[in-house]
Amino acid sequence: MERNKTERLWTHLHSLIVLSQQGSFTAAAKRLNISKATVSLRITELEKTLGVKLVHRTTRSIQLTDAGQQLVKQTQGAYQHISSELKSIESHAHHPRGLLRVTAPVALTQQYLIPALPDFLRRYPEIHIELEAEDRIHSLSSEGFDLAVRHTKEVSDTLVAWQLTETYPLLVASPTYLEQQAPIQHPSDLHQHDLLHYPRQKNTSSRWSFVPLNDHEQEPISIPIQPRFAINNSQMLAEMTKADLGIALVPDFSAQSGLKDGSLVPVLPNWQVLGHFGTAIYAVRPYAARTPQSVRLLVDFLRQLFNEQGFSQLRKTLQPHDPSDH
Repeated sequence: MERNKTERLWTHLHSLIVLSQQGSFTAAAKRLNISKATVSLRITELEKTLGVKLVHRTTRSIQLTDAGQQLVKQTQGAYQHISSELKSIESHAHHPRGLLRVTAPVALTQQYLIPALPDFLRRYPEIHIELEAEDRIHSLSSEGFDLAVRHTKEVSDTLVAWQLTETYPLLVASPTYLEQQAPIQHPSDLHQHDLLHYPRQKNTSSRWSFVPLNDHEQEPISIPIQPRFAINNSQMLAEMTKADLGIALVPDFSAQSGLKDGSLVPVLPNWQVLGHFGTAIYAVRPYAARTPQSVRLLVDFLRQLFNEQGFSQLRKTLQPHDPSDH
C-alpha cells in the first residue's frame, strides 16, 4: 500500500478502534466528537481500501469481523501509547493544562466531588475536566478515561492506584424511627424492623453479616433481610432513612452529614458489618510509564479532600466506650 494512502487512513483506523470499544456508531461519534455519518464513511473507506469487510452492521448493533478484530488487536496498543505520550509531553508545559476525562460513582460525585471541584478548576484554569458520574465500572483504557474514583475492596494490578481514604459500612436510622420501634441490641433483632437496602447484585438473596466489634474471631452472624425499600445509590438511601422509614446499611461517606447534624444515629455500634461495600476509596488510572502532571495534581487534590473529611475520626467517635481502656 502506498505511503500517502496509508497515512490518510490513520484517522480511519483510529475510528475503527474507538468503534470496537464503544460498540455503536452513535457512541463512537460522541467519543470522537464527529458525526455518526463521518464515522460510518471512514469505516467504509477503510474497508474499500483494504478490500475486506471489517464490520457487520445491523439496525441494532455492530460486530467486528475476524479481520476487523485482528486489525484492532494489532494496532490499538500503538494508539494508546501515542495518546499517553502526547498527554505526558503536554503536562511538561509551564502551567498545568489539558483535558482530564474522569469517572466516579454517583453518590461520591454528588456529595464530595461537585462541591470541591470548583476550587480545583479555579486553582488550575488551564485544566479542563469531563466528569462522568456513573456507578458502572468502566474500562479505563478502552473508554478513554484518564482517572477513575472507585469505592472498592481491591484494585486490579493492571492499574495504577492511589488510596484516598478507608471507608466503613455503617448501620443507621433516624432518632424518630428508633423511638417508635422495639429496641435493637443484637443483629437478630433486625427481623422486627423495616430495613432499607443497597442491592449489590440482581436476583440474589440479601443478607447482612456481623461480628462483634471487639471479637473478630467469633463466627459471623448472617441475617437474611427482606427490604422494605431498596435503591442502588447510597446518598438517596441515606435520605430515605432520614425520613423515618427504617434502618439502612450505608457507607460512612453517605452517613457522615446525617450523623453530624443528628438526623441519623448509629445502630448496633458494638457490631461490625462485614463486606457489602468497598473498604477504601481509590483514584486509579491505566498503567503508563509516566503520570501526567494534571493527573498527579488532581490525585493530590482528592487525597487532601478525603483526608479533610475525617472518615477515620468519624469511625472512632461512633465506637462504644470500652471500660478496659482504663
